[in-house]
Amino acid sequence: MKMLPSASLCILMVLSLCSRAEATTAFDLLRETAVSYTGSLPCGGWDCECAFRRQKSCCCVAQPLFDLEEATFMRMVGLWEGLSHLNSQIEELTAGCKIAFTAAMLPMSGCLGPFNSNMSISYQSISLNQGNGYNPALGTFTAPHAGLYSFSFTAYSSVGSAGQRLYQKLQLMKNGQLMASSWEDNREDSEDSSSQTVLLQLRRGCQVYVELMSGRQLCGDTQGQNTFSGYLVYPFSEQ
Repeated sequence: MKMLPSASLCILMVLSLCSRAEATTAFDLLRETAVSYTGSLPCGGWDCECAFRRQKSCCCVAQPLFDLEEATFMRMVGLWEGLSHLNSQIEELTAGCKIAFTAAMLPMSGCLGPFNSNMSISYQSISLNQGNGYNPALGTFTAPHAGLYSFSFTAYSSVGSAGQRLYQKLQLMKNGQLMASSWEDNREDSEDSSSQTVLLQLRRGCQVYVELMSGRQLCGDTQGQNTFSGYLVYPFSEQ
């Protein structure tokens, strides 16, 4: 590496001037001195055309930095396009689906049942019905979109006094097939409740409902504690 006496002399001059110049900072003087230098710089293999046109050579890495910036930008563009495509696929798959419902039986002091055959329960007090999949008149949920759904129901009954028979059985049905059930048959408790939650794969148009078994009954639900609810966990593409 060659010595640069001219550069050293300039720097010493700058340092001496700094003590006497009040309006000019040391940084400004060093910058001006560096820009006005006309000698050669020991740049090794990094010589290239630089923005500082006065220098005979320059340690300039503008082009490699530009190439790196361009490559990084193109990679970010590729990632953004990939995310956009994925988002489009998700939107196409979900079709904007927001499906959820929850409903309860109307309060009653008497009993529902017993009946001679299984009876679908109509949960008429609706607090949520996104997607309009639940029909309160029939007590049936019809899947607006294929997907994985979560369903829950709670069975509550109170016979009023100990010694009377708690005799209930509720069944969660999918297209007429039994998926889950909850029952109680004893004379030790005057009231009892239970809940069930299941995950079901449904195609569009599949129906899910809760039914009361024949010969069984629900009694004394004065606060609407018998409930039925469900929601779409994630959709499937229609085949």
